[in-house]
Amino acid sequence: MDTIDTNVTPPLNRHLLVDGKPVKWNQLLKSGDRIFIGTHAAVPHALMHHLADQSQHLHDIEIVQIYALGDNHWVNPEFSQTFKVNTLFIGGEKVRQAVAEGRADYTPAFMSDIPSLFSDDILPLDAALIMVSPPDQYGYHSLGVSVDIVSSALKSAKKVIAQVNPKMPVTFGQAFIHKGQIDAFFEAEQDLPEIKAPALDAVTERIGQYVSLLVEDGATLQIGFGKICDAVLRYLVNHKDLGVHSELITDGIMELMLSGVINNRKKTYHQHKAVTSFCIGSKQLYDFVNNNPHIGFYPSEYVNSPANIARNDKMVAINSAIEVDLTGQVVSDSIGHHFYSGIGGHVDFTRGATMSAGGKPIIALPSTAKNGTVSRIVPHISQGAGVATSRAHVHYVVTEFGVASLRGKSIRERALELIRVAHPKFRQQLLEDIRKHYWVPHYQVLHSVEVPELGAVGFKEIAINGEFFDLRPLNPSDERRLQEFFYSHTKETLQMRYNTVPTQMSREKSCTLVSVDQSRDLALCIVRQKGSMAQIQAVGRYYLLHDEKSCEVAFVTRENQHGKGMASRLLSEMKYIAKQRGLERMLAYVRAENGKMLAVFEKAGFVRKPSEEPGEVYLQLDLGSA
Repeated sequence: MDTIDTNVTPPLNRHLLVDGKPVKWNQLLKSGDRIFIGTHAAVPHALMHHLADQSQHLHDIEIVQIYALGDNHWVNPEFSQTFKVNTLFIGGEKVRQAVAEGRADYTPAFMSDIPSLFSDDILPLDAALIMVSPPDQYGYHSLGVSVDIVSSALKSAKKVIAQVNPKMPVTFGQAFIHKGQIDAFFEAEQDLPEIKAPALDAVTERIGQYVSLLVEDGATLQIGFGKICDAVLRYLVNHKDLGVHSELITDGIMELMLSGVINNRKKTYHQHKAVTSFCIGSKQLYDFVNNNPHIGFYPSEYVNSPANIARNDKMVAINSAIEVDLTGQVVSDSIGHHFYSGIGGHVDFTRGATMSAGGKPIIALPSTAKNGTVSRIVPHISQGAGVATSRAHVHYVVTEFGVASLRGKSIRERALELIRVAHPKFRQQLLEDIRKHYWVPHYQVLHSVEVPELGAVGFKEIAINGEFFDLRPLNPSDERRLQEFFYSHTKETLQMRYNTVPTQMSREKSCTLVSVDQSRDLALCIVRQKGSMAQIQAVGRYYLLHDEKSCEVAFVTRENQHGKGMASRLLSEMKYIAKQRGLERMLAYVRAENGKMLAVFEKAGFVRKPSEEPGEVYLQLDLGSA
């Protein structure tokens, strides 16, 4: 998060009013009470300043809060005898330091479960201190930019004390409280805290680009806060008919709504309306949500309910993490023993997206931390760290090096997927570490898996006969897919491709074929990809020859894809890459009776040359003239 601008003047000359008459704080609170304070951008700072200034006769007040934007002055050591913070989500360095020093407590909780902590008297509330808009003509105040757990807190609290702020936007949904439900009023104008959009670096941009490729047109989004989430939204500008069901909306969501990319037209739950529970951002965002009937603000127990989330088809939940281990376990609230943030809605939306028809739970994070000195893809979670999201919940993990698809993968397969998207300088060590604990075979080796000539994201979406496929490099986690591809071939195909009829493709042999040094040799595949399902349709390879100026080319296509142009497309890509790498010639050996394959090569400019082998045609392409 970048700069927070908050304009709060301690209102020393203002009064708490009950039935229009001034009262003292000790008439509303007593020592030892537990109070709740408003959340995110709706923290009643002026009210809290007034309480701090008038709290001389109060002691040991427990403050229950989540992320509270602003100065959090009540956490300062000088108030240690008056206030003790119990935060359900750690936000801001001041609160984080207080938790680390033992001056504040952290209680982990799913956002969807927090309301029941209040209603079931697990955390009974003596008072809720909230911020609202001025009343409308019917006597209703709006909770404005934060309904989330504020709604449940005010229902459970014995007293509701409200700062009435004329700068609080009026929002719709389930965002209103009648003046008759408020026990004491405090009128004070206060600017809402603004969050400036962070500058994006190259790593963040790339992660955003990869995540955007997983979002289909017509999907419904939940997205968190921060640089990565901002980057994702910026790369969705060419999408169509997106929807929003998210605990949080930001400036990026606003911009996509204004451009028409987010129109909520294809949502299957709350169609035509963006559903949220709070918003954080600029003044422009707060103005945008003010009296906007197209955005509904609802309580966390409703918005974050996994069952409700799952009612949105193609639900995409995008969240970040601190580290991910090679089995897919996600740590999001602590760095080792040091508690950093909280669970919040991370697990709620991951679970909801998992249950959604066509849903995609995505974890996005940079591959390293501490200026590249620490890998965030780790062999095992750090000592003291806690797993927020289980290894069974995560479908995708995205770094700047690509997308790891984990759904339905064995421990061995997901380890290889995650190593592939780790930073290259940590990959070999990760492989060695995982061999100590999980069965990754001794013959598994690591090579460069990137093919930068395919473009910034390392693969291409291609259309063949009206159907879309991914053209990408083969990688170590394709081992089982390549086995399946091999066993799909007929004897005739095997004879044409291998000049014999092999009867077995062992795991070791398959591993060798997918463990390719893509910086030297080349192995491309065309894959039918649907969510976490991937099936190889065609494979094309070239092998660099000893002169390092020539390569030998071969490819094979799935039986039901013959004659559709996949081989030609692979050959075209390989020609381009070979030329980019400074190769001079491409060679091929084809059985004389394989007319279809000969036609592919000759159409691409290959010329027949004399062959020493009977029944075999030798072809050559001069790349300088191709």
